[in-house]
Amino acid sequence: MKVALLQLEVLEKNKAANVAHGLELLRQAAKEHDLVVMPEVWTTGYSLGHLQEEAETPDNDLVKELCAIAKENACHIVAGSVPMAHDGKIYNTSMAIDRTGRVVNYYDKVHLFGLFNEEKFFAPGNNFQAFMLGDICCGSTICYDLRFPELFRHLALQGAKIIFCPAEWPSARGDIWRLLAQARAAEDHLFVIAVNCAGSFKGAPFFGHSMVVAPSGKILAEAGTEEAVVSCEIDLAAIDKVRTRINVLQDVRKELIQ
Repeated sequence: MKVALLQLEVLEKNKAANVAHGLELLRQAAKEHDLVVMPEVWTTGYSLGHLQEEAETPDNDLVKELCAIAKENACHIVAGSVPMAHDGKIYNTSMAIDRTGRVVNYYDKVHLFGLFNEEKFFAPGNNFQAFMLGDICCGSTICYDLRFPELFRHLALQGAKIIFCPAEWPSARGDIWRLLAQARAAEDHLFVIAVNCAGSFKGAPFFGHSMVVAPSGKILAEAGTEEAVVSCEIDLAAIDKVRTRINVLQDVRKELIQ
């Protein structure tokens, strides 16, 4: 499976430019890859003061365009995350779209980042189930979720082979980004595809370093700090190879994590 990670430079207070640029790079990448993954809140960035006007809805033009790109190129798309309005609230939502152009999963960010007062802008999600993207069992997380291993373990026990983590992770905590992504992959014997932003917010740079981490914990591909499209071949058979040698999931005492 050939995967593309779109490490976009997300601009402050410029949704129109972000959407146009993101869709342009997505169209290019979708032509040559089986799966394309985008970063967190790539439409608005962390400029969240106008979410009532700028949030998407499940049937609006952006969602339709993302689905059309997936269908036209027979390419799965995990559309990072976008502010999404539904049920009278706004969520930080990741959409998974299969190669037929169908949205197969909405994941609303479960863990809101208190340091940035995300709870003032977003409602927390509760729909943290694994889902099928084509014939691959997958799971979605977003940014701060990376610090909560129980969410990844929950998805792994449901059969997830790939867990996605779009993010806007700052350089100030960059070493932790790499450490946690590798730990989450290694402890659950699965692929972690973590896609960060480039650029900055209020003068604080994002770390970039979008990466694909193998079930062994080895980093297979990694970006630098600038905008980039990272391409990586992944072989899902690597999961079984790792689990043949050691399979922690078989030894989990589930009564301790419920």
